[in-house]
Amino acid sequence: MSQVLSFHVLLSAETHRPSSSSSKSLKLEQRTKTSISTPRKGNFNPSRKTQKLNTEVSTYRGGQFNPARKTQKLNLEISPHRAVSAVRLMRIEMGGAFADLLNEKGKGSGENEMGYVERTLGFRTRDLEDRDLRLVTEIVGGTIRWKRYLDHLISSICRDANTFSRMEPLLLQILRIGFYEIVKLNMPPYAVVDENVRLAKIALRHGAGNMVNGILRKLVLLKESNSLPLPKVEGDDRTQARALATLYSHPVWMIRRWTKHLGQEEAIRLMAWNNSDPSFSLRANSGKGISRADLVTKLNLLEVPHELSLHLNDFVRMKKGLQIVIQAGLLKEGLCSVQDESAGLVVSVVDPQQGESIIDCCAAPGGKTLYMASLLSGQGMVYAIDINEGRLRILKETAKLHQVDGVVTTIHADMRSYADNNTMKCDKVLLDAPCSGLGVLSKRADLRWNRRLEDMEELKNLQDELLDAASQLVKPGGVLVYSTCSIDPEENEERIAAFLLRHPYFCIDPADKYVPSEFITEHGFYSSNPVKHSLDGAFAARLSRAL
Repeated sequence: MSQVLSFHVLLSAETHRPSSSSSKSLKLEQRTKTSISTPRKGNFNPSRKTQKLNTEVSTYRGGQFNPARKTQKLNLEISPHRAVSAVRLMRIEMGGAFADLLNEKGKGSGENEMGYVERTLGFRTRDLEDRDLRLVTEIVGGTIRWKRYLDHLISSICRDANTFSRMEPLLLQILRIGFYEIVKLNMPPYAVVDENVRLAKIALRHGAGNMVNGILRKLVLLKESNSLPLPKVEGDDRTQARALATLYSHPVWMIRRWTKHLGQEEAIRLMAWNNSDPSFSLRANSGKGISRADLVTKLNLLEVPHELSLHLNDFVRMKKGLQIVIQAGLLKEGLCSVQDESAGLVVSVVDPQQGESIIDCCAAPGGKTLYMASLLSGQGMVYAIDINEGRLRILKETAKLHQVDGVVTTIHADMRSYADNNTMKCDKVLLDAPCSGLGVLSKRADLRWNRRLEDMEELKNLQDELLDAASQLVKPGGVLVYSTCSIDPEENEERIAAFLLRHPYFCIDPADKYVPSEFITEHGFYSSNPVKHSLDGAFAARLSRAL
């Protein structure tokens, strides 16, 4: 059950899978699914030698125990946080593992962590301590966020474009780590150089270490002379967008899109927010009788700094200390969930009332399902529909842990075919639609690199199809709530406008009765702005069906 909680509860943070409703959308899901992937085969240089090794440990091949295995050595010269960071970055970039995927111990793959290191690098280091773990979290998340910026610096210092483009993956990750530590973390530069040179020599070969040494030392000189080779924001719109894409490490298409909708100044503020350390919120599990005061008491005992949510009675905010909360077992015991306030406010727009029947159309991973269920106080029902049977199983188990399983019914189905083939009508229907996730880029560091402009058109078509289907499940006089974790008007306001043209028997029910006025748009929708509200970006429209 603890492993279950790691996937579902810890960093659900209401980050959306691109789709859980159709085969078409599953193509998008391949780029965003939360699954741990085993690194690709092999050590990167089979002929390399290991240096200064001691304490024999077992070697595995391809993740399988090999009775005829050779013995490897435990290398105590390599900093474990650098070895683990390099391997995690390899898995994220090449194997699809998410940067925010942690287990209840906060150690990625838990006991398998050093197994991944061994299979990838050919040796183990000492186990991660808490300080190492904090560094891994910082370095992996930061290196992913700043990848475009770091790669620009690396390629500029290499000078020869072919050197950078042909660089082997592990070597590139080691350089990215070194550049991030020197430029963004301001670590002692020559210690960083020595450590990363040693990692390259032992994990790859002597020549790779020499290359890392030369490139990192050049970086140190450029930084100390305040002459890093960075572009200036000048020229036409396209040239400025390319410069901003490097300086703030975002895809060019995102910057052009945000500049169009928000203006350049606001787009820069948004990118700065996306690059900042994410904050998290905890929701006290009222379904299990845990009040926010109870949760605050536990956080005080753990000496975790926090503040009360200004908008939601069950929520507290925290900038750091999440690993302490995880290790103390608060999530494992079902006392609270990690859930952003922006997602909690979507539930406020739904406004679940005791005795109501509610459908959550694309329910997994289930953060909003569980919150709505807790508000029913044992009276009513939330029907959680999702195409992913495995995630529904996790949702069902978590509902039991949270003691709200009596008001949660899971339904494994494609929501569109379900709507066509069933006559059930409910008081309220929530369509928490698959979306780009452009509102949660501060937490989902990898998502900016996994999204493509082409995805936006596919997602809009899917959102329209799901809205049409969801409308069939609303009883006369009932309510349909459409929500996303996107800040893009084409996924939000424009989808509602198009829906209302197709379904004139629905009308906008202004959300100002359910959430604070600072979140209400001119059309009566709920919208959280990362820069303005210091929350994830989210959107919700409440639509009433005529009697």
